[in-house]
Amino acid sequence: MKKPIFYTLAIGMLLGVLSCNNNSNMKNEAIVPAIDLANMDLGVNPGDNFFRYVNGTWMKTTEIPPEFSQYGAFTILNENNQIQLKTLVEEVSAKKDAPNGSVSQKIRDLYNSGMDTVRINELGVKAIENEIAEIESINSISGIQKYIGQVHHKGEYPLFYIFSEADQSNSNMEIANFYQGGLSLPDVSYYLSDDDRSVEMRAQYLDHLAKMFILKGDDDAKAAEEAKTVLKIETEIARNSKTRLELRDPVANFNKMSLDSIVQLSPNFDWKMYFTEIGLPDPGEVNVGQTEFVAGISNLMQTIPVDEWKTYLMWNLLDNSANYLSDDFVNQNFEFFGKALSGRQELQPRWKRVLNVTSDRLGEAIGQLYVEKYFPPQAKVRMVQLVENLRLAFADRIKNLDWMTDETKVKALAKLDAITVKVGYPDEWRDYSSLKIVSDSYYQNVLNSREFEFDYNITKVGKPVDKKEWGMTPQTVNAYYNPTHNEIVFPAGILQPPFFNKDADDAVNYGAIGVVIGHEMTHGFDDQGRQYDKDGNLNDWWTEEDAKRFNEKTAKLVILYDNYTELDSLHIDGKLTLGENIADLGGLSIAYDALQKAYNGTIPDKTDGFTPDQRFYLGYGQVWRQNIRDKELQRRLKEDVHSPGDARVNVPPFNFETFITAFNIQPDNKLFIPVEDRAIIW
Repeated sequence: MKKPIFYTLAIGMLLGVLSCNNNSNMKNEAIVPAIDLANMDLGVNPGDNFFRYVNGTWMKTTEIPPEFSQYGAFTILNENNQIQLKTLVEEVSAKKDAPNGSVSQKIRDLYNSGMDTVRINELGVKAIENEIAEIESINSISGIQKYIGQVHHKGEYPLFYIFSEADQSNSNMEIANFYQGGLSLPDVSYYLSDDDRSVEMRAQYLDHLAKMFILKGDDDAKAAEEAKTVLKIETEIARNSKTRLELRDPVANFNKMSLDSIVQLSPNFDWKMYFTEIGLPDPGEVNVGQTEFVAGISNLMQTIPVDEWKTYLMWNLLDNSANYLSDDFVNQNFEFFGKALSGRQELQPRWKRVLNVTSDRLGEAIGQLYVEKYFPPQAKVRMVQLVENLRLAFADRIKNLDWMTDETKVKALAKLDAITVKVGYPDEWRDYSSLKIVSDSYYQNVLNSREFEFDYNITKVGKPVDKKEWGMTPQTVNAYYNPTHNEIVFPAGILQPPFFNKDADDAVNYGAIGVVIGHEMTHGFDDQGRQYDKDGNLNDWWTEEDAKRFNEKTAKLVILYDNYTELDSLHIDGKLTLGENIADLGGLSIAYDALQKAYNGTIPDKTDGFTPDQRFYLGYGQVWRQNIRDKELQRRLKEDVHSPGDARVNVPPFNFETFITAFNIQPDNKLFIPVEDRAIIW
């Protein structure tokens, strides 16, 4: 389900957030050093490359495992988490007497059906023969549109997304949301740009498309033509799509419309039939995120023939099904999306892939087991206390801002005070009783769970928002800020070293978990989050002069990242990554101030030869430790709203005099930022 307005610490499952270790349930728990000097490269001048100063020896001595496109602190934490989840799931899967319909039966049968490679490979493409026949039977544009509605109701999303979410003008109520989609390549630039990487990716994508159609049973010539058709249609869809940068504007992407207005905007698509097919015949007002896209759909329905639409829908079926079919489909899917796009060398072991699906489809059911075994109650209490320490520090910083008027400060403080904090796990667990999981069909189980999830979401439309609900499962290695809820959320899965280390000194912990907390808080006040008020509504609460000063300060930050070279001549997009860069910068400043409050004037002595100020920044730097493949770095520079790990370490600290002083940074150091160019915002 598309969730465009969650702001996470980092992208995907490999990234994470905080920590508190459960020593009561972990056998032979090793003491994790707060700062491992063996990982550092003390031969590097911290003013020339602080990232390598902190992590250089580790980077030289650590190879990226072949199944990964990048490998670092987040990946390692996620791997440890998977071992824990595997133990839990395999324990449940061994229970032969689990009552039918019970959570244990569902976990067992979903996992075991995914591990049954003999049956999956025997079925091959036959697993989707009913779906193939359904597409082949379509004979009109009306049939195309009806099918899109039917398959959306099954939780698959050709052409666009539809989902329920809080109304951004009335955040206490749910509203249907339309969001652009329909592309298999991860960014519109892959279709429309003529740079070498985009051209190469299109060629490899065409080859992949053809091979997938051949696996379906088509001959080589037909498959080649089908591949061209899919690329042609997706290119037209891309032409009607907003860029990632344009999607970052919450106001421009919020357009409430009646069903009749949508019909007028897009007359060649039968929207009334569509909403009936998805089980929402009377949707009320709909947020049409991208009106130009909806109008474009109408035009495409006129210009693209039925048979070509059928080819596009057939491709969507193959693409959405590939990972749950026989090995030939799985391997071909990996050849393109794993190897070509990200540079991964090997497919992950099957147990990891099936575990991820099980954890995703039965997320809170597994999360409940995870919390019971691995998350101690005291960890939640400690985290909440830390968050409140950071909130106090942030409040003081707002009060002392020299660029913001008192009028706006009052509203900023009210919003900060209103932020809800969720730690560990939800107070109420999901009910999976209506989800049917069988023992003999992995693909059918995936279909059932997709439809279950779609129904769970879409039936919220027109109802009050349940603000007790979580947008991530407890076992997820990540954290997020939700602007319409004005909440920060830290799942249990991320509450482990290196983010919080019970054996570490305060300086290191505040540099890690403290910055994470401050990062999420700052999202409420970044270039997007600041446009929402304390109640989560899009509402301009800034004076004109304060907004102008804010934009002047963020413009400096854009320049700093635009000028940061990552790979050869490739640079970070400072505008695309602005929100995350503001959050990193704010997280550092807030966490540093909170640490000083914790010291209360009594500064500790050096530890391992480093002062507390140095250890604070070292703690921050080691969180982003990673090695990354060139292809993955190239991909992320196109797609990711987060800056790469090295830039997150090499840019924000150099804006602070405390860092400059702590490491004796000189004007002739490569990363030194002149005072007039520094971006201190929050």
